[in-house]
Amino acid sequence: MTTVRGVFLNARTTKDFAAGDTIFLEGEVGDCMYGVVSGQVELKHGANTVGTVDEGDVFGEMAIIDKSPRALSAIAAKDCSLAVIDQREFLFLVHETPTFALEVMSSLAERLRRLNTQS
Repeated sequence: MTTVRGVFLNARTTKDFAAGDTIFLEGEVGDCMYGVVSGQVELKHGANTVGTVDEGDVFGEMAIIDKSPRALSAIAAKDCSLAVIDQREFLFLVHETPTFALEVMSSLAERLRRLNTQS
């Protein structure tokens, strides 16, 4: 995911979280997606961990694609640095770098596939 990593390294906004910090909660309305620059994030449904997101991966994208409430909670599993991408920046990146959109869709499809096999 070279394109996605490059976008993260050049992101206008980054946020750092300590292990155990809540990034967002299930049910919240989101206005951005995140890319993991370093560290690891757990995705939880209630108390159950349903997946992890590692360096170079994205999460939270559904909130800016369809403006729905967050389907999962995101908790920093390790100290992490996250690139923050709002809808305006996302649309710019999709327009200027079509491979970015493909990589985000691929990441989302992979996560959905894993969730379906866990059910």
